[in-house]
Amino acid sequence: MSNNNKDSAQNTTPNSLPPNVVLLAQTNQLEGLLTIIRDRTTPRGDFIFHSDRIIRLLVEEGLNHLPVVEKTIITPTGNEYEGVQFKGKICGVSIMRAGESMEQGLRDCCRSVRIGKILIQRDEETAKPKLYYAKLPSDIDKRYVLLLDPMLGTGGSAIKAIDVLISHGVREDRILFLNLLAAPEGIEAVTQRFSQIKIVTAFVDQGLDEKKYIVPGLGDFVAIWPYLKDQFKMIKSGAFDGIWTLMNRKNFESLIRKTASRNIL
Repeated sequence: MSNNNKDSAQNTTPNSLPPNVVLLAQTNQLEGLLTIIRDRTTPRGDFIFHSDRIIRLLVEEGLNHLPVVEKTIITPTGNEYEGVQFKGKICGVSIMRAGESMEQGLRDCCRSVRIGKILIQRDEETAKPKLYYAKLPSDIDKRYVLLLDPMLGTGGSAIKAIDVLISHGVREDRILFLNLLAAPEGIEAVTQRFSQIKIVTAFVDQGLDEKKYIVPGLGDFVAIWPYLKDQFKMIKSGAFDGIWTLMNRKNFESLIRKTASRNIL
């Protein structure tokens, strides 16, 4: 591990983070997985495979923080076992586009889980995050929500997404925000605004550069994920209900151009 990485790791121990931020155990396995997905020479298939492994770890850790109630069952041997079961229902909500890359990891752990979507883009005139699309379970106010986005940079999109969830009746203390990498600036912005939300992250990086990119980071996460090719074909064909009424043509075409420039359409 380089000196920069050592300094970053030493500065982001669980004790140095806000109490509502959970850092995955910094094991050799996790460090190895992060090294692979950060490496610019890693093939796309390997990037996806090893990112999926980290996503599974994040989902499992997030589930650890859901409340449980006692439950007694009878084993196949006819004996009683004093166990527990989850209290309440859950759902996932992905912050489009990158958040959708984490949906399969959630489904692998929770079969038939309901998943909503929120599309937030930067407004070209105000430079602030703007909501363009939201499709959420009708009973989301009665559920625990796992909010999915692999990167927490400035925190602007996350804060907007959390505002949307709260406006739909979700209690702040029922939101768990899962991400692979987080910048200290993003953690500070989110936790100062929402003291009861819980953030679960695999690693806290050094910070943001002058362009607001996470460093050392891992580049543009969405540019590698293959689902985007089909997703944007669906958007252009009108498969997303109301997308044209929620997103003006200028911003939509700008989004398409940015995506096309990454050769993923």
